[in-house]
Amino acid sequence: MDRFRMIFQYFQSSSESVMNGICGLLALASVKMYTSFDFSCPCLPQYNMAYGLGIMFVPPVILFLCGLILNRQSLVMLEEWRRPQGRRKKDLAVIRYMCSSIVQRAMVAPVVWIIVTLLDGKCLICAFSGSMDPEKFVGFANVSTVQVQQLLAKVPCKDDELMRNNTSRKAVSRYLHCWSQALGWSILLILIVAAFLARWLRPCFNQATLLQARHWSNYIDIEQKIFEETCCEHSRLFAHKCILHFFESMRQEIKLHSFSLPREGAGAEGEEDLLQGITDQDQVNKLLKTWYYEKPPLDVSQATQR
Repeated sequence: MDRFRMIFQYFQSSSESVMNGICGLLALASVKMYTSFDFSCPCLPQYNMAYGLGIMFVPPVILFLCGLILNRQSLVMLEEWRRPQGRRKKDLAVIRYMCSSIVQRAMVAPVVWIIVTLLDGKCLICAFSGSMDPEKFVGFANVSTVQVQQLLAKVPCKDDELMRNNTSRKAVSRYLHCWSQALGWSILLILIVAAFLARWLRPCFNQATLLQARHWSNYIDIEQKIFEETCCEHSRLFAHKCILHFFESMRQEIKLHSFSLPREGAGAEGEEDLLQGITDQDQVNKLLKTWYYEKPPLDVSQATQR
């Protein structure tokens, strides 16, 4: 159990390499999910579009939310954005940098899913086969409007007896498949060009501002982690002192039942120093409230002088 907890804490860290690895795993998982998914278009005029667009866009939303959940900095960014001003000012540039980094990583898997679905073409064919103009394709002459809609809705169903060897069905399917692949390759090209321009144009902007935003975003994340670790250590020591105090107050009852009460060891003084005079729940609550509402300024000059 401890090994799994250590692995989970490792993946919860703010390391960029770890987060990039998680994004890559989500992207691979999205491709694996789509290839193993049994796509089955209902072939009904009133359900085709909802089903096709749902398969294309609902899983990306789920993957995007998973990317936000797995990224520890998303919660840190929200806490930094919502916290009171206090004694430390909030830097909006740092918050924007953290938000941009989080969204970019979380968008990898959804974009991969959408591109894969477009290159495959099944979702687009299912969603828009009923919206095609029947006059552009032969084979729909002398057919009523209702029958045309039913025939177009059955285009994605290759095994349907009515549409199995229908040349019009193949034409509509091939037409939508070409458009779907063209759209998928276009989106991929636009994303690659945008990433290329963002990477090569970045040196043209103020690098000092970027370095400052990156530094303080990492600082906020590390500060939160160290504060949580310190709170856990303090909670352990405080619980230890409370339990020892309980047994000390129950000394008479314990003696009556012939139990031997262990005495505090030499480390008790060190624990008392770590508690720093905090002796009850109200003081702990006040300390945590002070940390949230009045975070200390980022200045250690006075401590250095002392």
